[in-house]
Amino acid sequence: MGKVFSYIRCSHVSQNEQRQIDALKGIEVDEIVIEKASGKNFIGRAKYQELKSKLRPQDLLIIKSIDRFGRNYSEICKEWESIINMGVDIQVLDMPILSTRDNQNGLTGRLITDIVLKLLGYVAERERDNIRVRQREGIDSALARGVRFGRPTGEIPKDFIRCYELYKQGLIKVKDVMSMCNIKRSTFFKYAQSIKS
Repeated sequence: MGKVFSYIRCSHVSQNEQRQIDALKGIEVDEIVIEKASGKNFIGRAKYQELKSKLRPQDLLIIKSIDRFGRNYSEICKEWESIINMGVDIQVLDMPILSTRDNQNGLTGRLITDIVLKLLGYVAERERDNIRVRQREGIDSALARGVRFGRPTGEIPKDFIRCYELYKQGLIKVKDVMSMCNIKRSTFFKYAQSIKS
């Protein structure tokens, strides 16, 4: 019997890992590795890579849920295969069908695990595509209704408009307008461009 490791991941430093730690209650774990990192890929996760280098045949890697392991399901499938090929078992607490250690069905059980994992990957990819489509539709709908995105432009101060008229008449210079309105040179030209257009 090998060692038992648990990998706990939060996407952001502000997120709390306690829920994942609580899920390990009653399980004897030799080492818990906690990482605050994006689940986009495995390469950029230093603590995960360090943990993986410690894994040996007959060890067990426990994760709370598949989305804590990663977010990109094609990457998850590759990483899953890599770990299984090392002779290491994986236990997903939220989805026992994805756990390889308790599997008494040999090759059939492994096949079912692989199918479920790939099915989850397919569903997740479709959901990501749907989210992108819904975002695009929402943006297009907002634009059609005249919603403006980005920082608000703000109104040009009335004192600038009066000073700009004097500037156009040649009575004062740019630096005078800047001084009178307490603005920078770039702001002068930005306001001037807005008035022209």
